[in-house]
Amino acid sequence: MVDNNNTKILAKDVDVFYSEKQALNKISMDIKEKEVTALIGPSGCGKSTFLRCINRMNDLIEICKVSGSIKVDNEEIISSSTDVVSLRSKIGMVFQKPNPFPKSIFDNVAYGPSIHGLADTKSDLENIVITSLKKAGLYNEVKDRLNEPGTSLSGGQQQRLCIARAIAVNPEIILMDEPCSALDPIATAIIEELIDELRLNYTIIIVTHSMQQAARVSQKTCFFHLGELIETGDTNKIFTNPDNTKTQDYITGRFG
Repeated sequence: MVDNNNTKILAKDVDVFYSEKQALNKISMDIKEKEVTALIGPSGCGKSTFLRCINRMNDLIEICKVSGSIKVDNEEIISSSTDVVSLRSKIGMVFQKPNPFPKSIFDNVAYGPSIHGLADTKSDLENIVITSLKKAGLYNEVKDRLNEPGTSLSGGQQQRLCIARAIAVNPEIILMDEPCSALDPIATAIIEELIDELRLNYTIIIVTHSMQQAARVSQKTCFFHLGELIETGDTNKIFTNPDNTKTQDYITGRFG
């Protein structure tokens, strides 16, 4: 029984086809508010495809067809009447490779609030930029170089800049698609610590290939295999005492 009191996202029977090829088969799960949910599983098993359903990124792929139901705050988002622009302002996205815009550090973060009309004055905009950089744990490192290009930062700093950019438009949900896979262990540890702080204010879904990372940062884990959701539950239980033998085999390294 789903407890709807703090369910932020409710997916039911989600199917995704790329042309004739089925990528997801009847995925149903609920994602709680202000928790980190990790999606794990071998490459090509549908984790990122499911993640991209939540902010309608699959719309950008012509051959992709999504059916079923995904509700965010009880509002159906797979409907053709959904306002995708407002949906995406509610749902931030951080990609595998840091992708700062070819603009200054300041303008990278200011871009979203500017186009969404979130700041009335220049000082409002400055406040949003500084607050977002602080929330992303980057402000102290860049405060004297806000006019330098975002691309001048290190990989880990660029990823935190992308997180600052995502939270600048005041989203409620942050999707992270393997946010640390291009980073070294030190930068990864900083991002993981940041994820832990961010979940106090945001609902976070992270796709990760690293089971250690899933175990460290998430409260709930969902195991995907061949386009199906095999098991979902509290992270601790999934990693110590899963119900399904496929989950057990994946976690113990028998396949992957």
